[in-house]
Amino acid sequence: EGATQVVWGETISGGPGYHIRKLRYEVLPGMWMPAVLYEPDSLSGRVPVFLNVNGHTADGKAYVPKQLRCINMAKRGMIALNPDWLGMGQLRSPGYGHGRMNQLDLCGTAGLAVFYLVLQRGLDVLLAHQHADTARVGVAGLSGGGWQTIVISALDQRVTLCNPVAGYSSFLTRAADFSDLGDSEQTPVDMASVADYTHLTAMLAPRPALLTYNAKDECCFRADHALAPLLQEAQPFYRLYGYPWRLRSHVNEEPGTHNFDQDNREALYRLLADFFFANDPGMERTEIPSADEVKTAEELNVPLPEDNADFQSLALGLARGLPRAAPLPDTLAEARAWQAAARQRLAEVARLREYAVSAVSAGREQRGGLNVTRWKLRVGQDWTIPAVEVAAAHPKGTLVLVADEGRASLAAEVERGVNDGWRVLALDPFYLGESNAGRVAGLFALFVSSVGDRPVGVQASQLAAVCRWLAGERRAGPVVLSGSGPRSSLAVLIAAGVETEAISAVRISRTLGSLKEVIEQNLSVGDGPELFCFGLLEQFDVLQLAALTAPRQLSIDAPSERVRQELAPLARWFDLLEGRLEL
Repeated sequence: EGATQVVWGETISGGPGYHIRKLRYEVLPGMWMPAVLYEPDSLSGRVPVFLNVNGHTADGKAYVPKQLRCINMAKRGMIALNPDWLGMGQLRSPGYGHGRMNQLDLCGTAGLAVFYLVLQRGLDVLLAHQHADTARVGVAGLSGGGWQTIVISALDQRVTLCNPVAGYSSFLTRAADFSDLGDSEQTPVDMASVADYTHLTAMLAPRPALLTYNAKDECCFRADHALAPLLQEAQPFYRLYGYPWRLRSHVNEEPGTHNFDQDNREALYRLLADFFFANDPGMERTEIPSADEVKTAEELNVPLPEDNADFQSLALGLARGLPRAAPLPDTLAEARAWQAAARQRLAEVARLREYAVSAVSAGREQRGGLNVTRWKLRVGQDWTIPAVEVAAAHPKGTLVLVADEGRASLAAEVERGVNDGWRVLALDPFYLGESNAGRVAGLFALFVSSVGDRPVGVQASQLAAVCRWLAGERRAGPVVLSGSGPRSSLAVLIAAGVETEAISAVRISRTLGSLKEVIEQNLSVGDGPELFCFGLLEQFDVLQLAALTAPRQLSIDAPSERVRQELAPLARWFDLLEGRLEL
């Protein structure tokens, strides 16, 4: 909500009729975005202003097609802003990686907001110009730049014309065509439960918009599947306003690849001529040759503070005071009341669901005196997870095993459990082992969050449901739930924190001592989407989650020094609740 701060740098020569001014603007306190502004040499009155954004290119603001359209705009008398993007150009470093925006999500603050503020403040810079015409404000970009274009243009009504290029498709389209699955910012938490990109497109009405797609796009958002649903949903809104001709589309055939090359740029120039220069029939509709005026990245470099903030530094600052209600109560009555309230909050934060389980045998055999059963466990109406059950005669209860590396890694643990007298069930909940969708698994996990669920909540709900099935229908209790690895341990603690009846004891190993380690280690959502549950650290750290297991037995195998330090208060807590802690 603060005013946009701008630091202007040097002005360099552009080409005939224009110059380039270097600047940086503050996105959030301490986070600066480098940019260059293309200005005509002679300015009078009010002129169109244009925000040119780029996608996933290491070239950033030096990306040649973006420079060419900025140059062409300046030669048409327009003012064009060319900023870098998070993770690209001068900001191409791990701290700005798009999967690290989810570190802010973990803290209960939308990482998406950073992306939005980059755009909003870019418009602020343009509209603060003394020659800016507020009635002629445009945005265009390719790929991730197309995504930026639709988001800012739909939500910020200062934008009066836009041209997203191969930048987005409907969520329903993405569910059918995996090439369109996008990064964290393109599939943000809860967005699909609020609005599809079809809605954002309709929100452009009645402003002029050109939807450009490529016929042979090898990356994503190919014209044949991405474009039609957007037009179908948005055209009725343009008709209602009485301006159906303001919604246009263009399909690039040559080269037809993922591009914003000359054919696509000239489609934009025609749009500008029709709507920004309607009273100037002589306005050039084709590209003005300018290839020899393109600058190098070094020539466009903008000095930045050495300690420029990134996603990690922002998240570290947010995490410092979290969770908000950290201290555990001191009396038994307060402890029980805290647990009851915390279980309800945890179910809400993790979006837990109560599933029923139906089991289908996928094969039985006897091996060395042991009964081995392979299961397909149908969990609710949405999920099927694989499991293997191994038991000798007359087991004393059931040990449920889950591991970050999948159940295939649990052979030694299964053997040890059986030798100790347990029926052992090793399974792969969502995103682990056989339930991992491979190359696009992380993108699917983002999709799960976008439709309103949480990956760790899906896992925890599945684990709790399986434990209820074992303790109830199977009469195979008591049930001990065990997780190996930071991701599995987190899911196990959440499942056991809420499911108090079916789960009699909890074991975890290789656990994090604190969720703050996710940020300290600068992890990306691809390293484990379960670890980035929106708002979890705002309410709970590992200490509070572990406290919900009491008075049931909690065993933590091979704890690190960090784990011992962070979970030290559990000793007093388990004594208070007359539980058993093995650390």
